[in-house]
Amino acid sequence: MSIARIRVIDLETGGNGANDVCELGWQDVVLCDDGDWVVNEERGAVFVNPGRPISPDMMAIHHILNEQVADAPYWKDIAPTVLRPGGGMSALAAHRAAFEQRYCTPRLTGGVPWICTWKCALRVWPELPRFSNQMLRYQRMPEGLVHEIGLPAHRAMPDAYVTAHHLRDLLNAASLKQLLAWSAEPGLLPRVPTGLHRGKGWDRLTTDVLNAFLQDRDIDVRFTAQTELSKRGEIEHQDHIEPLQKAFL
Repeated sequence: MSIARIRVIDLETGGNGANDVCELGWQDVVLCDDGDWVVNEERGAVFVNPGRPISPDMMAIHHILNEQVADAPYWKDIAPTVLRPGGGMSALAAHRAAFEQRYCTPRLTGGVPWICTWKCALRVWPELPRFSNQMLRYQRMPEGLVHEIGLPAHRAMPDAYVTAHHLRDLLNAASLKQLLAWSAEPGLLPRVPTGLHRGKGWDRLTTDVLNAFLQDRDIDVRFTAQTELSKRGEIEHQDHIEPLQKAFL
């Protein structure tokens, strides 16, 4: 890690294809000499030509029009200039980073590690009722977040700017190493998200119920159930849970 700088990334897309990015936004978070992480002035956004029309469903979310991206660069040409800035980075970050990682492949990023602010927020602020980027914004009201810069929502730079304030506070609550470790695991859910036991803390569930959750389709649910069972000494903790796709084919 060559520099204490983390670039928060947010993407808007025109569809679900591998190159369907239509906007790329970023905001940097840097480590100061006094040991505190801060959101600096390095932010921006660029339109990206997805190579095919943006779907109406996606337009209804971000309101980016085809004519706005018609003359923009293609993803493979513009992405490295933002994802691999001069001076290097400690990591890239995004809220629910798995989405951005679908497009920001190691070939484009240089293989730097990722922080998922959603996964880390689950760990640091488990008492909160919801963990979307915008709900965290209004539940927590991060210090220094300029309301107007964080608007409109569902555009790349404003969303990256909001996420960066969550990241700053997470980094000032836990180490960079710890955030990277949490981000490499599935999400540790504070409460059961759906079903008969929705809203319950995992410590309130019986061992039989927890064992049933080990077969859930959701990797975060399985991981959380396994972690609770491990705390009770019911099973040996595993470092990684594989997806269950094969079991459902």
